[in-house]
Amino acid sequence: MKLYYSPLACSLADHIALLEAGVPFEREAVDLKTKHTASGADFATVTRKGYVPALVLDGGEILTENIAVLDWIASQYPALRADGPLGRTRTLEALTYISTEIHRAFKPMWHQGTEEDKAKASRSIAVLLDLFVAGLETDYLFGDAPGVADFYLFVMLLWARRFRVPVPKPLEALRVRIATRPAVRAAMEHEGLFQSLREASRPDAG
Repeated sequence: MKLYYSPLACSLADHIALLEAGVPFEREAVDLKTKHTASGADFATVTRKGYVPALVLDGGEILTENIAVLDWIASQYPALRADGPLGRTRTLEALTYISTEIHRAFKPMWHQGTEEDKAKASRSIAVLLDLFVAGLETDYLFGDAPGVADFYLFVMLLWARRFRVPVPKPLEALRVRIATRPAVRAAMEHEGLFQSLREASRPDAG
């Protein structure tokens, strides 16, 4: 199995999830501007979509789209999803909200939006993040252990910190809690995100 990722992209969630699962896998970085991998390969030979994540399974099948990849990981390693008869559905519900609402709302931040666009996006993201707080009654989204939805949300919280988007205190605490996990530290260090890891591990001032 091999994961193609780009540092601090949403693929970081998949990177963390695979390490949390303890499954052996290869990993290779992708330059999303040149569309070449760290070994010099043309990423289009892996997926014509040209973006990460891409997960090559042991049988040669290739999975793309973050929700699909995270769902597959959680299906293989059920400890990484919510418990109960609606466990997979609740996990997909959270992943979909993070992807289609929060992730998408960051577009002006990453793609040279105007200052007005960025300010509007920041306000929208803050509201979207706040919706998670009401149901956050345990250490993680679905109990006392983190799952794939927590890891995707964690990446969004890293982005929020990078772009100075206000984050509710319970989610700030969640970010710090996740950042201290060995698998998270290992994934971020492998991706060269040392400064982001240091910042994620401490509460915001104020």
